[in-house]
Amino acid sequence: MRLQGKRIVVLLEESFEDLEFWVPTMRLQEEGASVTIAAPKAGHTYVGKQGVPATSEVAAADLSADDFDGVVVPGGWAPDKLRRYDGVLSLVRGLYEQDKVVAQICHAGLVGISAGIIDGHRATGSLGIKDDLVNAGATWVDEAAFTEGPLVWGRVVKDIPDFCRELVQALETQ
Repeated sequence: MRLQGKRIVVLLEESFEDLEFWVPTMRLQEEGASVTIAAPKAGHTYVGKQGVPATSEVAAADLSADDFDGVVVPGGWAPDKLRRYDGVLSLVRGLYEQDKVVAQICHAGLVGISAGIIDGHRATGSLGIKDDLVNAGATWVDEAAFTEGPLVWGRVVKDIPDFCRELVQALETQ
């Protein structure tokens, strides 16, 4: 198990992209990582865009970046909601500032924008947020997935295998 001993938080909010949440979560668990599901509210069940529910274990505001090796932000409509919570942004920013993995796929770059960690980096995601990323100071790259510093990027659902490979590699070499 390549990620034994690693602690990862996966963020959750209403209308998350089901596959972008579940596949990386299961992939991390498969590699031995301890995965914590965090959201604005602890113990709340959120429903994905495709109707698959997931329940948060803890409120993001109650977490410290010091206790984790990385964060995964799934896409869907959830990032536009997650970016409104100071606890989420503080956690993401804290992990980034400690040079820990911040993984974003599809629309998840919206959280990175609001956390103030995008400027000066290459970025990808759904074409729907390309302008947002560029306006936040990122350089748009149309690639399936890549890692730049602590940031792991994934484009869209079909790129989840590439995103997961980048994610596992980044956490393993951290």
